[in-house]
Amino acid sequence: MKSIESSFNKGVIVSVRGSVVDVLFQSLLPQIHSLLRTGVDDEIAIEVVAQLDAQRVRGIALTTTQGLARGDVVVDSGGPLMAPVGKAILSRMFDVFGHTIDRLPQPTVQWRSVHRAPPALEHRSTQSSIFETGIKIIDVLIPLERGGKAGLFGGAGVGKTVLLTEMIHNMVGQHEGVSIFCGIGERSREGEELYREMKAAGVLESMVMIFGQMNEPPGARFRVGHAALTMAEYFRDDEHRDVLLLIDNIYRFIQAGMEVSGLIGQMPARLGYQPTMGTELAQLEERIANTDRGAITSIQAVYVPADDFTDPAAVHTFSHLSASIVLSRKMASEGLYPAIDVLQSNSKMATPNIIGKRHYELAQEIRRTLAQYADLKDIIAMLGLEQLSNDDRKIVGRARRLERFLTQPFFTTEQFTGLKGKLVSLEDALDGCERILNDEFQDVPESALYMIGAVGESSDNAKKRKDVNDAGNEHAA
Repeated sequence: MKSIESSFNKGVIVSVRGSVVDVLFQSLLPQIHSLLRTGVDDEIAIEVVAQLDAQRVRGIALTTTQGLARGDVVVDSGGPLMAPVGKAILSRMFDVFGHTIDRLPQPTVQWRSVHRAPPALEHRSTQSSIFETGIKIIDVLIPLERGGKAGLFGGAGVGKTVLLTEMIHNMVGQHEGVSIFCGIGERSREGEELYREMKAAGVLESMVMIFGQMNEPPGARFRVGHAALTMAEYFRDDEHRDVLLLIDNIYRFIQAGMEVSGLIGQMPARLGYQPTMGTELAQLEERIANTDRGAITSIQAVYVPADDFTDPAAVHTFSHLSASIVLSRKMASEGLYPAIDVLQSNSKMATPNIIGKRHYELAQEIRRTLAQYADLKDIIAMLGLEQLSNDDRKIVGRARRLERFLTQPFFTTEQFTGLKGKLVSLEDALDGCERILNDEFQDVPESALYMIGAVGESSDNAKKRKDVNDAGNEHAA
C-alpha cells in the first residue's frame, strides 16, 4: 500500500458538515475514490466522491469527523481504499480498513483496491452447475447455483445463522473452499457471537470475517461489501478456489448508500432511495460470478421493509438473485429444522435442462404434495383426519413423512442436540423422497424419518423405538 508520507499532495479543509468534508487543493486535484487522510496520526479517512471545481473536492468520511476543523491539513494517499488479501487473512476478523479486530497481531498481507471491475464476459463460465450444500431440503427443492446469488429471508430466532454456519462447515469439508462472512451494519454482539460459534464449530481456519458495524459512519458501511469482494476475488482468481460469500445484510448496504447520497445532496428518488441505487447494487452484485478460474457463490440475508416486496430495495435485490430461501417461524416452532418454507422458496436452477428430468419431476411432485397438505390442514383442524377420503389421507401421510425426512441434524448443532451431524448427497436425498412418494414407508412411523440422513436410517430408528417400547411394556407388566 502506498505510504501517505511519500505523497506531497496536500490540501486544506474548507468545510465540515457531519460526514461531508470539502477540501481545497492548490496543485493536483485527487481522483474520485482517492483516500485522503487527516487528524492526529492520520486516523481520519475521507473518500473523494466528487470534484466540485478546479481546486475543491467533496469527500465522505469513513471514520468519525470529531475534532476536525476548517484549516486542517489533509494528505492525499495517492490511491483508493485498500483491502488486505492473501492466505494470511484466513481465520482472521477485519474492519473496512483491513485492521484486525480480533485482538491478534496484524498479519503480513498484500493490499488491493476495493474498487474493481466485474470479470469480463469472455472469462465468465457459461455452464450452469449446482452448488451442493449437503442439506437435503435445499439441494432437492431450492438448488443453489455455483457462482450464483441466493437470498435468505427470515426473522430472529428461526435458524438463519445456524443455516449459514452449516453451509460454511459443509463448504470446508466438501469443496475445500474458502468462506468469507461480510457483516454490513452488524451489531457488535452479533459479530462476537458468530466468531465464537465459528471457532467452536472448527470452521474458522478456512474463513475470513469482515465487519462494518452499526455504529460506524455510512461511508464505512457502504464500502465493507466491496472490501469483502476484493478478498473473495483473490481466492477465486489467484488461488483458483471456490468461495462462499455470506452477506448480512444486503439491505443495510442499500441503506448506507441512501445515507451517503443524502449527505452529499443528491435529490432522492422513489420512497427516499438514492437515484443511483440500481447502479450501486449492480456494481457490487456483478462482481459475484462464476469464471474459468473459480466461483464466488453468495448467500445474502435480505430484509424486506414492512414485508413490502414492491419496495425498490427488494425489487432491485431480487433481480440479481438466482434463489430465494424463506425461513418459517411456524416450522421452527414445530421443530422442523432447517425451518425452510418450501412453498414460498424458489430457485431459477430448478429446470429440467439444468437439474435433470428426474430431479425436476420429483421436486414438482414434492411441492404438489406439500401444497395439497397445506390446503387440507384447515379441514383436519375442523373435522379431524378421519373425515378425509382415503386418497387425501395418503397425501397427508406422504406430506408429513416428507416434512420429517427433509429435517436434518447439523454438525454445527451437535453440542446442543446430541445428534451427530449428517451430510447427505443429492442422490441419497432424491432416492429417499422418491421412495416416500411411492408409499414404501407408509407403515413406518413418521417419527422414524425425523432428523435422519439417508432414508435407510429410518428402519434403524423404527427398530430402536420398537425395542424401547417393548422394554417399557415388559417393565410395566
